Amino acid sequence: MAILGAPNAGKSTLLNHMLGQKISITSKKPQTTRNRILGVVHRTGSQMVFLDTPGIHRAKSPLNTRIVDMALSTLSEVDLVLLVVDAHSPDEPAERLLLDKLSQQRLPVMLALNKIDQVQRPALLSQIERWSGMFPFAAVVPVSAKNGEQVDRLMDAMEAALPVGAPFFPPESLTDLPARFIAAEMVREKAIRLTGQEIPYAVAVTIDSFKEEKSGTRIRIHATIHVERESQKGIVIGKQGTKLKQIGEAARQDIEKMLDAKVFLKLFVRVQKNWTRDTKALRKFGY
Repeated sequence: MAILGAPNAGKSTLLNHMLGQKISITSKKPQTTRNRILGVVHRTGSQMVFLDTPGIHRAKSPLNTRIVDMALSTLSEVDLVLLVVDAHSPDEPAERLLLDKLSQQRLPVMLALNKIDQVQRPALLSQIERWSGMFPFAAVVPVSAKNGEQVDRLMDAMEAALPVGAPFFPPESLTDLPARFIAAEMVREKAIRLTGQEIPYAVAVTIDSFKEEKSGTRIRIHATIHVERESQKGIVIGKQGTKLKQIGEAARQDIEKMLDAKVFLKLFVRVQKNWTRDTKALRKFGY
């Protein structure tokens, strides 16, 4: 299933809740998700494979164009689309773009009206009526990805709509992503969350080394945070390195939860000028 929606609709938060574990990074800043994130949910008698995607918007820069193309490409790989909409603060231009793209497909589409914990009931009922008249959804389910309200109902509806078939992944599988990738994403999430407005769009993270010590008691990770300008480097490092230390500590805690192991995390900051507009750099960073 492809999870599609506008930036900040809550797609990644919803996926993490359904999985019961964090694999997709989140923040309040748009375009936090840049890659397709695969998550596997195991239920009694079923297995559901989700593809969390970057927010759909009218892209202008080379980076954002690649991000949107990546998200839309998942439509050729799935049996069902889950459209996630922010019921509290709808993004109408992105919604129109999404509905136009979905109308060109023959896939069944379900709608998750997210963030209902922030919406009064009369307004929610009005939104359900409005959306039901805009597109022939297979189901419209109001949810709160943040607190889990009605998420089980949504999963039941998706499970019932999926075709019968053999499972794609073993019972223990949570994702097909390597630990190195998720570790890099967790560093990027903390850099986004803990810095100013200009930083999120300029940050990429690469893992320089990922080694388990011979004793097996600790994993040593060296990672580089790439930014576009010297001024951004100063923001990420902070006064006397305090911001970088804060980013590293927060990321280390999340990585340890994911790996269930002690982690030594060393961060570096490097200026890669105008990398978001450099085709070669975009390929290097996996976009």
